[in-house]
Amino acid sequence: MFATPAFAQAAGGAGGAAAFGQFLPLILIFVIMYFMLIRPQQKKAKEHKALIEGLRRGDQVITQGGIIGKVTHVREDGELEVEIATGVKVRVVKATIVQVLSKTEPAANAG
Repeated sequence: MFATPAFAQAAGGAGGAAAFGQFLPLILIFVIMYFMLIRPQQKKAKEHKALIEGLRRGDQVITQGGIIGKVTHVREDGELEVEIATGVKVRVVKATIVQVLSKTEPAANAG
């Protein structure tokens, strides 16, 4: 009925490895979540930031609301002026640009 002290010590030493074995599935779930969810979202956010920073006058863009227009003025305060029809210009927040349909070529350096 009673356990000898030597037998009790041997059982206690194996408990540390068993505890790690219990946390292994939880650790694997976090690793899988990182590679399946978090990393692709970070990559997409980085690509969207590069798209926003690369906007310039003459680019044809689509907003989140589905409006298609041509950038007429890029402001420093995070806004764009977009012409959606002849003579109709609207101010749009840069972050709402979803896609760039056509890019204008950068001005050639004269010299």
